[in-house]
Amino acid sequence: MKFLVLPGDGIGPEIIESAVAVLKEVDQKHGLGIEYDYQDIGFASLEKYGTTLRPDLLESARAYEGILLGTISHADYPRPDKGGINVSGAFRVGLDLYANVRPARTRPYITSNLREGKTMDLVIMREATEGFYPDRNMARGWGEVMPSPDMALSTRKITRHCSERIARRAFELAAKRRKKVTAIHKANSFHMTDGLFLEAVRTVAKDFPDVQLDDLLVDASTAHLVRNPERFDVLVATNFYGDILSDLASELSGSLGLAGSVMAGDHQCCAQAQHGSAPDIQNQDKANPTSMILSVAMLLEWIGEKKAMPLWTEAGATIHNAIEKVLAEPAHRTVDLGGSTGTRAYTTAVIEQIRSR
Repeated sequence: MKFLVLPGDGIGPEIIESAVAVLKEVDQKHGLGIEYDYQDIGFASLEKYGTTLRPDLLESARAYEGILLGTISHADYPRPDKGGINVSGAFRVGLDLYANVRPARTRPYITSNLREGKTMDLVIMREATEGFYPDRNMARGWGEVMPSPDMALSTRKITRHCSERIARRAFELAAKRRKKVTAIHKANSFHMTDGLFLEAVRTVAKDFPDVQLDDLLVDASTAHLVRNPERFDVLVATNFYGDILSDLASELSGSLGLAGSVMAGDHQCCAQAQHGSAPDIQNQDKANPTSMILSVAMLLEWIGEKKAMPLWTEAGATIHNAIEKVLAEPAHRTVDLGGSTGTRAYTTAVIEQIRSR
């Protein structure tokens, strides 16, 4: 099985290096037989090819069973017509990786940013191919325009098809967890777009009578995440709301550095850390690779379930368990978690846990 590895910008190459090292160790333990193909994206690609993402690379990515995508600094890229393509957005739309799955949970041995006594264990199921994002809501052109220097307009696209399929993934996941889905919306203001999304979620809910459905306005949901996070199991949201809420949930649970994330479609899955490229700590051995490593574990579990390959599911669980053992020891924690362990030493500790099991 072949994986496409795209190191990216900022701390991307460092956390990808850590994730691949852990992946190779778990591969050896479980006999997965993974091959790796490295390609440049982001600023490295811009320097070599004049674009942050070559069209032929995106097309060839369809042939890989799994993708490891490093962090990208797309806010610092030139305009799209100057080669500054948002790599994440292009992969989500180009490969139809419509489900951005972002878990967030507290751990008893990691200090959270919630009030004392509060816990969290939820998954945000974020639709990733449409919404307010201007690089993915038009078949041709761009979803933002400026009719005059003093006026800017943005177009939002919500479709029944995309809303129903992300809702179905949310209900399928909730059926394996605590059997509750919360639909996030602002239908009191966006009557048509969020109204359509909510209607689609309610339609899908009829196929899952054992799963409870409720809904919350997006602004109210932020308050509940802080005040009463235990009420949530699986949250399903459009692109923009899901992006914001997942960062909030992960930071409340302890740190964005602990937030695994995959972009999944019906036939392919991509592991990508939830956080940004953090160029301010680039090449300083300060990056926390946990999010990228956990994202790889989620990728293995996706392959295991999708392709009925239990060894891959077991390999993902091995990584999850090793991470928990390492995080439970204060001496192994990285700077963002209040420790002093560097990226490489942390990675070594995770590998040693895998070997010891």
